Amino acid sequence: MAKNLVIVESPAKAKTIEKFLGKEYTVASSFGHIADLPSKELGVDVDGDFKPKYIVSKDKKDVVKKLKDLSKNADMVWLASDEDREGEAIAWHLAETLKLDKERTRRIVFHEITKNAILKAIENPRSIDYNLVNAQQARRVLDRLVGYELSPVLWRKVKGGLSAGRVQSVSVRLIVERERDILGFKPEASYRIDAEFSNQAGKSFKAKLPKNFKTKEEAEAFLKKNLGASFKVADLSTKPAKKSPAPPFTTSTLQQEASRKLYFSVSKTMTMAQRLYEAGLITYMRTDSVNLSVEAQNGAKAEIDSAYGSEYSNPRQYKGKSKGAQEAHEAIRPTDFSRHSVNVDYDQQRLYELIWKRAIASQMSDARLERTNVKIDANTHKEQFTANGEVIKFEGFLKVYLEGNDDEDEEQEGILPAMKVQESLFNNYISATERFTRAPGRYTEASLVKKLEELGIGRPSTYAPTISTIQNRNYVEKGSKEGEVRNYIQMILSGDAVSEKKLSEKVGSDKGKLIPTDVGMVVNDFLVNHFASILDYNFTAKVEQDFDEIAEGQEDWTHVMKEFYQEFHPIVEDVSQNAEREVGERILGEDPATGKVVSVRLGKFGPMVQIGTADDEDKPKFASLPPGQTLSGITYEEAMDLFQLPKELGVYKGETIVVNNGRFGPYVRFGEKFVSLEKGEDPLSTSLDRAIELIDAKEKADAPIYVYENLPVQKGKGRFGPFIKWNGMFINVNKKYDFDNLSDDDIVSLIEEKKQKEIDKVIHNWEEEGIRVEKARWGRSNIIKGKVKIELPKTVDATKLTLDKVKDLIEKNAPKKKTAAKKKTTKKTTKKK
Repeated sequence: MAKNLVIVESPAKAKTIEKFLGKEYTVASSFGHIADLPSKELGVDVDGDFKPKYIVSKDKKDVVKKLKDLSKNADMVWLASDEDREGEAIAWHLAETLKLDKERTRRIVFHEITKNAILKAIENPRSIDYNLVNAQQARRVLDRLVGYELSPVLWRKVKGGLSAGRVQSVSVRLIVERERDILGFKPEASYRIDAEFSNQAGKSFKAKLPKNFKTKEEAEAFLKKNLGASFKVADLSTKPAKKSPAPPFTTSTLQQEASRKLYFSVSKTMTMAQRLYEAGLITYMRTDSVNLSVEAQNGAKAEIDSAYGSEYSNPRQYKGKSKGAQEAHEAIRPTDFSRHSVNVDYDQQRLYELIWKRAIASQMSDARLERTNVKIDANTHKEQFTANGEVIKFEGFLKVYLEGNDDEDEEQEGILPAMKVQESLFNNYISATERFTRAPGRYTEASLVKKLEELGIGRPSTYAPTISTIQNRNYVEKGSKEGEVRNYIQMILSGDAVSEKKLSEKVGSDKGKLIPTDVGMVVNDFLVNHFASILDYNFTAKVEQDFDEIAEGQEDWTHVMKEFYQEFHPIVEDVSQNAEREVGERILGEDPATGKVVSVRLGKFGPMVQIGTADDEDKPKFASLPPGQTLSGITYEEAMDLFQLPKELGVYKGETIVVNNGRFGPYVRFGEKFVSLEKGEDPLSTSLDRAIELIDAKEKADAPIYVYENLPVQKGKGRFGPFIKWNGMFINVNKKYDFDNLSDDDIVSLIEEKKQKEIDKVIHNWEEEGIRVEKARWGRSNIIKGKVKIELPKTVDATKLTLDKVKDLIEKNAPKKKTAAKKKTTKKTTKKK
């Protein structure tokens, strides 16, 4: 048995560290936190000192037992979880739960998983930092109080199954407020003047008028002023300029840039970065520091000198803007600057190269530019055209990297041809183009992170889980709007005539942008109306400052909890007892047939239209809103149309065809078959002929393409790409096959490969018991009995399971059948006649 036990959070991290330590060290993983608050109770002593009740969950008991056994036999235990508040709390929980002897326990930290860093950490151990632990406890407890007390209020006053959270609710508020700004925005038109000129050498360049005209008439009048005009260079100025590199990545800037350049979601960026860190390729990826160590600066300088030349090197240190930034930490950087690329998974490789470029560029020379500004006069009016350009004199850091931006309207300056003052210019054309003011843009995941950071809300470790949570809760969804076509006018002066043409553009396309759902908007309004302080941006930022002060030992965490709860809890009680139910109701008008009120609101199963109220003699009529319709956006006419569905179209092959709106969009029903309408098709406009066309296409697609072992083979395309279906199995068809022209041999190969995979994934199969154990994704395994499926953690070695052990696990984990509640019987008394 090894004398030293090193405990880290993840198996991947353990695997990397094992390479650097000798036989006297055993490296084990805790698989994250081993203890947490219970899931089915508050778990906080709100009547006392807010002491949390930590428990070891079922899936961590085997891990804890293994770590206890290892720690008992070790001379020294090294707690090597990450150097942040979560990591410190993990180390503390390990020390407490495993009952580690303080004399035989050391806490070590490092920013990167390299041999030098690990050995240096072992040479410089420290004790557990209880200030960091308390800061983590404060966040965990406060967020539990908010979520645990607010969520039941939402269930009673809005809709069952909802939840609230301190940072998640504020994030939703930002998105809802931006949506309302967009809905209330009225675009204003103006006319932008652009021109193209040629110099005496015949080289063309673009110019513009620095102001817009408000009306078409003004723009047209200006164009006519240029009829027959001659143009010349009135002024020409050239100035040297420089462009400096951006600092190396923090968590927030990495998430933003990976979104802009790699199109990664925030959660994907963090997953890829976590893997790179655990493989020892980059430094710790949860940081708000832009600091680089002296060792890192020296490594970057050596690589710049070697790869590009010493003139490209300019070592520098950056100062962070974040108030709570821990400058002792480092920015995200490669552990080895000489490694320009790494041989890993494709997406990890792309992220690594982005991190490498940003970090190396931050230590490179400024780019030297020459900026030119030209002013152009006409002899027929006093307005001046301007043209701007820039020339790169020395690339500097631009040889490696240029930071992206979120401004869709930003124009890149080009290179201007050589000109001189008073030089005559030839006008190729002048255009007046109708342009419209733009509504504020919806948030992307990256721009939301940027806004949260600007407001001081959340910290590096919270952004990804917060954004995932608000989407998983169905408060926010990624936009899929194609946009709308908008017409505009362009007038062009070319030669001696002004022509006009009508053009069109697509506006309002919001693919991938964050859009609040009806549920999100109703929940937000309820919380803002009744819990203004919790949803206040300044309050949320102040809480983060409190956590920082706790981490620095300047504030007592239980005092912060008491102050918060004394104000928060009475509001919860008052709202729970006295607030009206919130359903986001909008009155649209009256039903012409009955005179009853037509309204839209949030119902038990989602947003709906309602004709009538509960007070009417007849029951109200309901219709669910189809995908793409919202409570705030649906019109009276669109709402009334919903009551025309379901609609019978006619009979085909002896079966009635019905068109209707469903949960996933409009569809045609034909007997037992359901056929989706194509994107954008209106169910109310669907004819019988169109429905028959869709049904025939569906039947053709479902027809067998082959028969194998006396069973039909069908093919189709689903969410995850093309597939064939045989014997109840869906078999993905990868790119090495020509899906449109599958041969018989291709089909047989695909089926046989799938059959073999199914055989290979079975670890145990007790046929008589109807029980089997199968391999699952990510190194896990599943126990399957009928419809019961029990997921086993990575820590369980499924190959060693016995039938008795599996039966015990099924008994403990299988959902219990609910017994029907006995009906209460009341005795009826009848008067004797």
